[in-house]
Amino acid sequence: SFPSHVDLAYGSVVTMKNLRMAGGYLHSHWHLYPEGVGARQQQVTAYLHKDMNNLWIIKKRDSDTADLSDPSSPVEFVRHGDIIRLEHKETTRNLHSHQHEAPLTRKHFQVTGYGINGTGDSNDFWRIEVVGRKAGKLIKVLRSQVRLTHVATGCILGSSGKTLPKWGWEQVEVTCTPYLKETPNSLWNFEDHINSKLPNISLDVLKPSFAEILLESHMVMIRGNSGLKPKDNEVTSKPWHWPINYQGLRFSGVNETDYRVYLLGNPVVWWLNLVTIGLYLLIAVSTAVTLKRGVQLTPELKELSRVVLRGGGQIMLGWLLHYLPFFMMGRVLYFHHYFPAMVFSSMLTGITWDTLLKFCAGFLSSSTTARKIYGGGFLVLVLLIMYSFYLFHPLSYGMIGPMASDPSSPMAGLRWMDSWEF
Repeated sequence: SFPSHVDLAYGSVVTMKNLRMAGGYLHSHWHLYPEGVGARQQQVTAYLHKDMNNLWIIKKRDSDTADLSDPSSPVEFVRHGDIIRLEHKETTRNLHSHQHEAPLTRKHFQVTGYGINGTGDSNDFWRIEVVGRKAGKLIKVLRSQVRLTHVATGCILGSSGKTLPKWGWEQVEVTCTPYLKETPNSLWNFEDHINSKLPNISLDVLKPSFAEILLESHMVMIRGNSGLKPKDNEVTSKPWHWPINYQGLRFSGVNETDYRVYLLGNPVVWWLNLVTIGLYLLIAVSTAVTLKRGVQLTPELKELSRVVLRGGGQIMLGWLLHYLPFFMMGRVLYFHHYFPAMVFSSMLTGITWDTLLKFCAGFLSSSTTARKIYGGGFLVLVLLIMYSFYLFHPLSYGMIGPMASDPSSPMAGLRWMDSWEF
């Protein structure tokens, strides 16, 4: 449905959206704050999705909902500087604040839903102000950037951007900040505006551009991704764990009677890749210094140098781009996040050892011997990888029986690190 009229009116049912990028709607529900988290009153949060619990009724300071819904009463518009109350439509409790600490941002005040059937106390009063407007000016739906100042404490309604724990349904914290610095976190606009006394209008002229929609959708995804938290008793990991194969991930089974599947990198491949990264850096630096000094190389060595510096360099960059960003992420991380980077490190291992074997074989006078050295080295690597797969394949295909920590387990000799739990 279209919003009803472009000017904000008393008695209207509205939604308010925070102006921070990927900001949520002002939201409340029947659940109370838990014991020990401020006053045990109704939770007020910011919610990223459309929902019936985002609806609020805008009321004058001294009027009740029944007066505003009377069809015979004239429409009154909200103006900059008015003192208003916001009643949550579903629970009939008023938007409220007081000098209790906010649940996560301790230097801010708690925001709650308070009262019965729209009747509360003086802590329900808010002064509505529009950025860049003068007192008495009308407030526009969607266009006006609005600030709500709590009359009793002087704090400003805002969204901290922090994700609440499970008792808050992992929604976003709403606080009342005593710091009066103007930021998008403390600004709102009215998005939906429903009033039976006013005509519906089309707001197509305010439709955002494709670029604005694209930017906001990506910011929503980034913020949603960074806010992910682990489930209870879930095994997580840190980025430095991954290249050294420090810890796997249990898919099923916890004891010897269970059928167990355990996600763990093939240690031979993982550690060979790790050693090769260091080896590649030594080879690349040596090659670059050699070329810089103008040393005369054979055509074969020039080709190997090109492969090392160009091909290997691009793959090394790919590994860094797929691995280093995880160190800056605040979200929960798992072992499988390393797999794209692991593909690049495996390709780097192939290039490095291929180059190294060709380089060593190039010093031999006999081409037959050189081919044997190259083929033999290649065969040893392949057999080593295949044998390591054979040893550890029960982790992938499933196993049952004693845990690896039990000396009688057939996997006991393969628990090469104490952090492996299979």
